[in-house]
Amino acid sequence: MQTITTTADMRAAADQWRAAGRTIALVPTMGALHAGQEALIRAAAAKADIVVAVCFVNPLQFAPNELIANYPRSREEDAALCERCGAAAIFVPSAEEIYPKGFSTYVTEETLSKPLCGPSRPAHFRGVTTLMAMLFNLVRPQYAFFGQKTAQRAAIVRKMAADLRFEVEVIVVPTVRDADGLAHGVRNREFTASQRQEALALSKSLIKAREMAAAGVRSPDRIIAEATHIISQHRRVRIIYVAIVDHLTMEPMREVVPGQSMLAIAAWVDEVRIIDNTML
Repeated sequence: MQTITTTADMRAAADQWRAAGRTIALVPTMGALHAGQEALIRAAAAKADIVVAVCFVNPLQFAPNELIANYPRSREEDAALCERCGAAAIFVPSAEEIYPKGFSTYVTEETLSKPLCGPSRPAHFRGVTTLMAMLFNLVRPQYAFFGQKTAQRAAIVRKMAADLRFEVEVIVVPTVRDADGLAHGVRNREFTASQRQEALALSKSLIKAREMAAAGVRSPDRIIAEATHIISQHRRVRIIYVAIVDHLTMEPMREVVPGQSMLAIAAWVDEVRIIDNTML
């Protein structure tokens, strides 16, 4: 597996792969990899000839009140996981390599980024789309892999790729969960045992929502109310939003449509922000 640290080397390697007729899959992450991202890399390796795993803590995705220095890093462990899962290259640039002095150009998506996480993290998705546009330009992958847990991010990147005519297919991989139902996430390692029990409120509410939809409930208000009630029983969990939206457009839905409607939740567990969702 190659370790690539500069944009010039990344472009040169991608050019060689494409010239040789190889298909390329991109797996963008911020490192500190876990089982969810392992699933992305394995899915990408099954789809394409070449997998490029990106491990880059993107400063543009952090708000002023979110300390980038606190984001966990595990470069050696990340590299070992990427190689074990079939990645051909790991791209680990510095912030200065991606955003050199004088950088002042940004990419924004103005519709799908507005609801859900948009109000509470207003600059986050601009950071995502700016970096993804750069990565698509450098690597020119045929495929880009995201987890279902970050469904809004995947939808925004898919819309950006379509609008800007990037020839890349965005593929979403199901969320990986522990046996107790908690979705894997980089912040999970920060939980104490009691915080983890509190965080399970989200997955419990998603299970109940799926049961209600399967039983024929089509009222978003009824399902949202039940999910909110379950979460509110956990005193250390503070809801940011509970919403039922179209899984591609992120627009609120007036009726639950099986296979189209998604229940999305964001909450604070003490000082740790977590998200989760499920298709209904």
